Amino acid sequence: MLTKKKDKKIIVTKKRPFFIILKFFLLFVAFFAVAGLGIFIYYAKDLPRPEVFEERQLALPTKIYDRTGKVLLYTIYGEERREPVKLNEVSPYLIKAVLAAEDKNFYTHHGIDFQGIFRSILINLKIKKPVYGGSTISQQLIRSTFLTSQKTISRKIREIILTLELERRYSKDQILEWYLNQIPFGPNIYGVEEAARSYFNKSAKDLTLAESALLASTIKAPSFYWQHRQELLKRKDDTLKKMLENNFISQEEYQKAKSEKIIFSEHKDNIKAPHFVLYVKDYLEKKYGSEYLKEAGLTVYTTLDWDLYQKTKEIIQKNDEFLKSYGAYNASVVILNPYTGEILTMIGSKDYFGEPYPKNCTPGKNCLFEPKVNVAVYGIGQQPGSAFKPIVYVTAFQKGYSDKTIVVDELTNFGKWGNKYYIPQNYDGKFRGPVTLRQALAQSLNIPAVKVLLYLAGIEDSLRTAKMMGITTLDKPGSFYGPALVLGGGEVKLLELTSAYGVFTTEGLKAQTKAVIKILDNRGRIIEDNTQTSLRRILDKNACRLINSILSDNKARAPMFGISSPLYFPGYWVAAKTGTTDSFRDAWVIGYSKSIVVGMWVGNNDNTPMAKKPAVTIAGPVWHQIMLEVLKRFKQ
Repeated sequence: MLTKKKDKKIIVTKKRPFFIILKFFLLFVAFFAVAGLGIFIYYAKDLPRPEVFEERQLALPTKIYDRTGKVLLYTIYGEERREPVKLNEVSPYLIKAVLAAEDKNFYTHHGIDFQGIFRSILINLKIKKPVYGGSTISQQLIRSTFLTSQKTISRKIREIILTLELERRYSKDQILEWYLNQIPFGPNIYGVEEAARSYFNKSAKDLTLAESALLASTIKAPSFYWQHRQELLKRKDDTLKKMLENNFISQEEYQKAKSEKIIFSEHKDNIKAPHFVLYVKDYLEKKYGSEYLKEAGLTVYTTLDWDLYQKTKEIIQKNDEFLKSYGAYNASVVILNPYTGEILTMIGSKDYFGEPYPKNCTPGKNCLFEPKVNVAVYGIGQQPGSAFKPIVYVTAFQKGYSDKTIVVDELTNFGKWGNKYYIPQNYDGKFRGPVTLRQALAQSLNIPAVKVLLYLAGIEDSLRTAKMMGITTLDKPGSFYGPALVLGGGEVKLLELTSAYGVFTTEGLKAQTKAVIKILDNRGRIIEDNTQTSLRRILDKNACRLINSILSDNKARAPMFGISSPLYFPGYWVAAKTGTTDSFRDAWVIGYSKSIVVGMWVGNNDNTPMAKKPAVTIAGPVWHQIMLEVLKRFKQ
């Protein structure tokens, strides 16, 4: 029997090479996707959130303004001098210059410019140095905010992750605004606004095309270019060329900007009304701390009347040669409102920015003029002379004596005080016999004044009156000063004495002296408000009215000062008193209208005597000019 075997046909199918490659490719992609995800998770888990940009507080300076809030007097910076601005407050030229210099594709890429990275790699390979980077503006912002400048793979991965997330969350304009406020432009100079002010003394919105290109050129190496201005000027032209090549500017603009002369500011630590500002700064530091002021971004509105300050300073400097002709090389002025206690003007010396005199003098020892010393506040051992007399007289008036009370002006030995007998003289060496207290005070007679102190007012009570009126320097017992107290035997400060005279014009009411009206935090909330004034009565009203009547009585003082002395203002009510020390080291005039007090001191920082002339002759004419300006501004 025959068996038939069917032939089995075995078919072998060969796999095509394409499918094998595809399989390996997909595996390769999957592997790197998983690895990339792992790397992303590994590096991203501890990264800061990009929204920190919205939450963070930049170190902001404290700004000190005049009373209007329009005149910036001074800015207190920390390590970073920075003034944040909105993008629309920046010159369009500067924005274009920064884009041309740092990231021309900023508005088209998504945070990472691969074209820029590739181009940088080629350049670095060509020059065989890792000089050029391909970082975008977004990457630079992330790096400067969250990361270090260390060049490692891990840092670069973190940078890329955060940059992509930053771009996803925020608009290009917002990122650019943050960048322009963040980047450094020189030592302690951060942000475009501070850079514009430091380099050109103007706001970022007012920069020209050439100035914009120059600032953009500093970003690569700010500290280097800050010190090497010629190199910076060359780089500025390169930035202008990039702007032209990218159609950011026209050929005409390019040529004009390239030929524009750049004028750098002197980059001084800008300060207006320096003695007053430093007085305010001292107050702020004691209350809030110096470090807080450097970072908190406070806005301080002071009491300073900027226009009045400028005019007063101008009058003092205009009379510099006049004062020197009497041997007086310095002057100080305080103007305040006695009803509010506000210091409207404080000039601590004739010129804060001046040179000491003589040039080879030793500060604190033999300088006739020391510009930085604020005589109005810190003092240099000034005695008020006869300017102290009204304080003694008002003490006597409060005890029931009047301007008609009579004392005898005659040669008098007041006994032994210390190691010698006290026998004062009047300025003119004459004796007038019986005089009323009105005549005695108006003509500033010395012998009657000593009698008022010893027999009517009393030394201890006069010291108490001075203390109530705001004089803090007379802190020793009456026996220390003796009868010389009424002739200015103790030292006082111009600010305090001027404020004390303010109690006369308010008819016995005292307001606390202040230099700050209000302070706002960096969100505009009030943290200190001194706009409300509390007046407290410290002297009897009628006693003060007598003082006001006597010090404004031109007829009563005429026998000593003349009918048309610098203390007289036809058509205005003004009360005034002069003070001259026996040694002619200090010359004072303190006077007031119905609403403003003006105090002036003239002398030398080392207490060198001036010419042997009374204060009305040396300080009087200059004080008169200042007081006249006050009377014009503050209508009575």
